[in-house]
Order: sequence, then structure tokens, then C-alpha cells
Amino acid sequence: MSDKDLTHRVYGYLAEDEDARVCKDIPESACNHQPRSFVLMLLSLTLTKLGDTLVSARLVLPWMLSTLGAPAIFISALVPLRESLALLPQLFVAQKLREQPVRKWFWVAGSVGQALALALMIVAVATLNDSALGWSVVILLAIFSLSRGICSVANKDVTGKTVSKTRRGRLSGVAASAAGFLTLATALVIMFAPDISGERWLFLALLAAGVILWASAALLYAGIPEVAGSTEGGGNAINEALRSLTLLWRNGQFGHFVITRALLVSAAFAIPYIVVLIQRQGDAELTSLGSLLLASGLAGLLAGRVWGRWSDVASHRVMAAASVMSTLVMLLALAIYYWMPDALATGWAAGALLFLSAVAHHGARVGRKTYLVDMATQDNRAQLTAVSNTVMGVILLAGILLGWLDSAYGVAAVLWFLVAVGVLAFISALALPNVSGEEN
Repeated sequence: MSDKDLTHRVYGYLAEDEDARVCKDIPESACNHQPRSFVLMLLSLTLTKLGDTLVSARLVLPWMLSTLGAPAIFISALVPLRESLALLPQLFVAQKLREQPVRKWFWVAGSVGQALALALMIVAVATLNDSALGWSVVILLAIFSLSRGICSVANKDVTGKTVSKTRRGRLSGVAASAAGFLTLATALVIMFAPDISGERWLFLALLAAGVILWASAALLYAGIPEVAGSTEGGGNAINEALRSLTLLWRNGQFGHFVITRALLVSAAFAIPYIVVLIQRQGDAELTSLGSLLLASGLAGLLAGRVWGRWSDVASHRVMAAASVMSTLVMLLALAIYYWMPDALATGWAAGALLFLSAVAHHGARVGRKTYLVDMATQDNRAQLTAVSNTVMGVILLAGILLGWLDSAYGVAAVLWFLVAVGVLAFISALALPNVSGEEN
């Protein structure tokens, strides 16, 4: 069997497109190459999604700095830095992206940048301690995040040019499931070796794995047969960026989507605060590194493909369902906290809350990514992605205020606030028009 035949068979099975001729909203010249594009992009995204888990700024890096004695101020800066710097510069990157007919090289460059940042982080972790280690990790994480922002804005544009509408959700979903399976295996290794989970060499191994994953992903992505696209709309980056922001009110549907996406951050913020609730109330062992990786991996493995297939039919309903699920999990966590606090120290309760929260978060991510790609056109996809992500960068920075709410009124108050935001996200998502179904 030739490589081409194998690629077509893999694509037909995963995308459920046996004749490989479902070509909606992509250039005709890209249609015949769609199976190869789909498979190469799937492999690339699977590797980077796995890497995101293994070097997570929400879990692994804070755990690493805490274990190696870095001051708490560096730990508290990790998540805002990682999330905001990956989003804020994208509006300016998009202008340069639009000047190039082939955009996959932006993703390749960003992936190489992430690999290099992690390679330097290995040196820092191997040789430094205390504040020196904290400064090094924070600075390198900033470089990593900026590189990630380039990948984010480029990938949505390349996906829109190479993978058909009604197949894009499957791509994200299958990648999440595959990465979830690999994360599951990693978590089990860590869990069955608890005596070494805090050793420096384990963090070095996770960072080294990240370097290999991002470098391999760059090589695979470079092979995507992307066709040349429109280069109209370029210009001075700052002027064009400011002009692009007017799309928030000039394009009503896009503005509505950005509001919905902003409200969906409740699903992302819910996870660390549920973990805090469990840690403060019960057994800290339940939130060990291996256990958290296990919950995240299992959620991605089981939920990714389901969310992806549904997103290809109605991605706005996926966002609504994910917000409902996240809200219900937060209400369940609060109910247990108020009426059965001792249950938070049991494996079944803590494990279930973490797993369900991760499932909801996966749904929110897959749904909003698919909606944006399907809503946009080949000419404005990079621009809309950059505007949306830049606005989200500002909102995520504002999320630092949740730490103040926690310190002033407690973690339960934060969860009640996120419940209210989750309800608004559900209402807003349901009101969005469908852009992903077969009829489009």
C-alpha cells in the first residue's frame, strides 16, 4: 500500500469522508490534497496538544517551581503570562500573515520558537534554583507564549484553506482525543512512581519531551500542501490592527461571537478554582501531578471526538452545552462544599469534579475554534482570529482580579461569580446563528 493510499484510508476513517470530496469553503485546488493536509495537521496538533499538557503553565510549571524552591510571586505570574502573551500580539502578527500567500511557515516558525524556549528552560532547571530559576522560567515562558501566538493565528488560517467545513471540528476533536490518550499513559507512569514525582529529573524529562514534540510537529506541518491565498489587506501593522478592532461593532455576528467567547472563560477558570477548593478542604494527594494529568487526559480521550463531530453540525450548540456542563459542575462542587465537605477528600468526588470540568473545557475550546473558522472567509479569517484573540488576552489579564476575590471573600465566592458568567455564556451561545452545519 502506497503512502498516498494509507493517507486516504486514515483520512476516510477519521473524517468519515470516504471519497475525500467534501470540499466546502476551501479552494478547489486544495480539495485533492485534503486527505494529506488533514492527516499532517492532525499529527502536528496531537503532538503540540500533548506538549501543552506536559509543560502546562496551569499545572506542571507551577508544580516544578514550587518543588525547586522558586518564590511564590513567579508561580502566580505563570498563567496570566502564558495566556495573555499568546493572545495579545496576534492582531499585529495577522497583518504580516496576510502579506504572505502561504502561511504555514508562520506556524512552523512559531513551533520552532516554542521548542527553543523549552530547550533553554531545560538548562535553567538543571543549573538554577530559587529566584534565578523563577526569573529564567518566566522570561522563557514569555518567549514560548509569543511563539505560541504566532502558531494560533496561523493555524486557523491554514485550516480554513486546507480542510473543508464540516470536517474541521473532527480535526480538533480527534487531535484532542489522541493527545488525551498519550497524556493518560504519561499520567499513569507518574502515578505508579510517586516517590520520584518531585525529583528535578522528572521535570527535565517533561521539558525534553516538549522540545521533541514541538520540533517534530514543525517538520510535519511543513509538509502540508497549502495553496497560495489572498494577500490583500496588508499595510502598516499598527494602523491595520487598530482598524481591525472596529470589526467588533461593524460585524455584528463577529462581535456577538467575541462576547460569547469572553463569557466562556468561566469554563477555563473553573478548573483551577475547583482544584483549590479540593486542596483546601481535603486530601492534597488527590490533586497530585499524576492525578491531574490523568483527569485531563481521560477527558480529552473520551470527549474530544464527540465534541468535534457535534461542532461540525452546530458549533454554537457545543459552546452552549459546554457552558451548561461547566456551570453544573461548579454548582455540584459548591453543593458538596456546603453540605458534604468531607466528601471532597474522597477520590470519587474529587476525581469526578476534575474530570467533568476538563470535559466541559474541551467542549468550549473545540466549539469556539470551529465556530470562528467556519464563520470567517479565506480573506478575513486571520484578521478575525487575531482580533478575537487580542480581546481575549486583555480579558485573561483581567482574570487576575479573581485572585483578589478569592483572598477577600474565599474560593466559593469566585465559583459563584463564574456560575453567573457561565449562565450568560449559555444564553449568548444559543443566540448565535449556526455557521457549521451541512446546509451552509
